[in-house]
Amino acid sequence: MMACMKPDGFSLANLSKVHTGGKFLAAGHAATACADERICLDLGFLFYGIFMMADNDSQVDPEVVAQLAPTGTLRAAINMSNFLLVVDKTEQGDPIGPSPSMAAAIADTLGVPLKLVPFRTPSDISQAAGTGVWDIGNIGAEPQRAAVMDFTAAYCEIESTYLVPAGSTIQSIAEVDQPGNRISFAAGSAYGLWLENNIKHADLKPIKGRAAFEQFVDGDMEALAGLRTQLLGELKKLPGARLLDGQFAAVQQAVGVNKGNDVALAWLKKFVEKAKADGTVAGYIEKFGVQGKLSVAPPGQD
Repeated sequence: MMACMKPDGFSLANLSKVHTGGKFLAAGHAATACADERICLDLGFLFYGIFMMADNDSQVDPEVVAQLAPTGTLRAAINMSNFLLVVDKTEQGDPIGPSPSMAAAIADTLGVPLKLVPFRTPSDISQAAGTGVWDIGNIGAEPQRAAVMDFTAAYCEIESTYLVPAGSTIQSIAEVDQPGNRISFAAGSAYGLWLENNIKHADLKPIKGRAAFEQFVDGDMEALAGLRTQLLGELKKLPGARLLDGQFAAVQQAVGVNKGNDVALAWLKKFVEKAKADGTVAGYIEKFGVQGKLSVAPPGQD
């Protein structure tokens, strides 16, 4: 029996290159160098098995696809009120930014088409949970929303702080939560939900839509809560007003799914962690010019 020889340039390291020509073709090339037909056949099945295992590692479990795209298309709910995550629209009116890009990456990995479903506010997205309107929702993960949705760990973070009016004696974040202080903020926002869960002494004044600034000014209130980048714009309208140093919360943007899709949730958690670790999220932040305003979230705990 003659020894089985490898063809020139053939090695396990370049199997992936041979694989692009087809699994059986690679096995056939390996087999041509063998004098014994039985050994050739055994090698053919061996290399075929290696390729099959490589393919299976990259394929998505059909159950994940079924849970995330039950209609055959991934319908991604996008919060249009966050100008850091949605920076603009295409000529066709589709949102563009880190959040839509994250949804597109998920759809591409699943191998299904993507449909972006715009919502005016994040609370509108959570209120539509379980109605069959969306399959994933890219919003801040807060306890109130977790009652109707399941979330991955955050993929990015946004700093939240306070704006105080001219002449205010408030100098620090901690001083805001005192009796008699009134805090104006957008109802249903992620940082607003944080305030509702954590403020103990100040009087919270939530208001729908984008009227928090007007309420703050017209009501002569002590503090306006918001995203730091958003408050920087409001600061220009109020001579003498100040932004407080530091943050009261980091609003964490995550990927949410409807309850009961545990297989899909487990897959999404791994996807988000990989996207943070391999620079995908950082690339979106750079691409859309929101460096210093948006940051990659730290690794998840589970």
